[in-house]
Amino acid sequence: MSTRLVVQTREIDQVEDLVAYADPAAPLAWLRRGDGIVAVGDRVVHEIRVPAVDGALRSTVIAEAWRGLAQDAVIDDPLGLPGTGLVAFGALAFDEASAADSVLAVPAAVIGRHRGRTWLTRIRLTDDATGGDTVGDEAPEPREYGPHWAGTVGPGAQSPQGYQDSVRAALARIADGELSKVVLARDLVGSIPAGSDLRRLVRALSTGYPDTWAFAVDGLIGASPETLVTVQDGTVTARVLAGTIGRGADADADTAASAHLASSTKDLDEHQYAVQSLLAGLRPLTSVLAAAEQPFTLKLPNVWHLATDVEGELADGDSSLDLIGALHPTAAVAGTPTPVAIAAIRELEPFDRGRYAGPVGWVDAAGNGEWAIALRCAQFAAGADEIAVTAYAGAGIVAGSDPESELLETRVKFRPLVDALA
Repeated sequence: MSTRLVVQTREIDQVEDLVAYADPAAPLAWLRRGDGIVAVGDRVVHEIRVPAVDGALRSTVIAEAWRGLAQDAVIDDPLGLPGTGLVAFGALAFDEASAADSVLAVPAAVIGRHRGRTWLTRIRLTDDATGGDTVGDEAPEPREYGPHWAGTVGPGAQSPQGYQDSVRAALARIADGELSKVVLARDLVGSIPAGSDLRRLVRALSTGYPDTWAFAVDGLIGASPETLVTVQDGTVTARVLAGTIGRGADADADTAASAHLASSTKDLDEHQYAVQSLLAGLRPLTSVLAAAEQPFTLKLPNVWHLATDVEGELADGDSSLDLIGALHPTAAVAGTPTPVAIAAIRELEPFDRGRYAGPVGWVDAAGNGEWAIALRCAQFAAGADEIAVTAYAGAGIVAGSDPESELLETRVKFRPLVDALA
């Protein structure tokens, strides 16, 4: 018998802290500038979990399963806002060969906010989609935060020296003409006390970095500055980030840092690879597509990025999950040419990235959704005595890259998560 869902969304009084409604041990959340969606409690009514699949993209398997689930659902959603109605939270592996599962989770209740309006969605399974009791629209109660906690992380499988050696090996491949760019990451590992309230980390990231997409899905928690793709009513938008420099210590140094990034041939070349990768993936699926000719500098609390916004119109009603399959992995997180870069990453990184640099976000019944690239993030895995933490950060390697400078870039990118953990 097929899975059928009954979904009901109702507007409720405004709430100040969405994260307070999440499960402390396994939050599901997607937040930006105070708006977003959060699963209420820990109950998941349906989950699509996909390991490595021979001969098929995991995103394709998930997209087909979601399409069938959404078509059978009975949805009562008078608001029609982004994030209302039937929604699922997702996190997909970076590499199709990764041992990490790709997952799409449908929670039993979702609380959300968009431009001053707040709602509650309840989702339940039913054997008879036309019968049964109504879902109910009583507002849930927030959960008090657990005690403050702190965690520490240190070098993982890839040491700082090992990372510089990997960068040198990548530069040799670039000089030999194997590829133009490859993004290499390193890891930090550590732990936090068992029973820690992970909502505190989500809240710290979402308030400390409000212009990023703060997320928590299946133990993956972070704050990404880079969208992979957003789909709303047939309009596709995306933002490419590639090229990074740390913020200056004072106003003059900060202005100089921004100007240096904007005129850096190395960073402009790296950025152009990423933009062209995204456009090549979107063109077959869009009827109209536009991108700025020159990137702008995007200011975050700890770094400047080169950024380019892209916008288009879907050609034939594909969903945001379909676009993930066409776009991921982009040159911004893999390299150019992408298949050669993926092979180089497997050889030069001494660990499985898991979902780091993979798609993370949400999708609704119509295929609308917001998907970021899982950056500035860590994977949390609960054990008997502690919660293991593995954090990741990477840098784009192109001709002219300096191993020591690329290591410094990863340190800057680790800072948001390391500071929040501490």
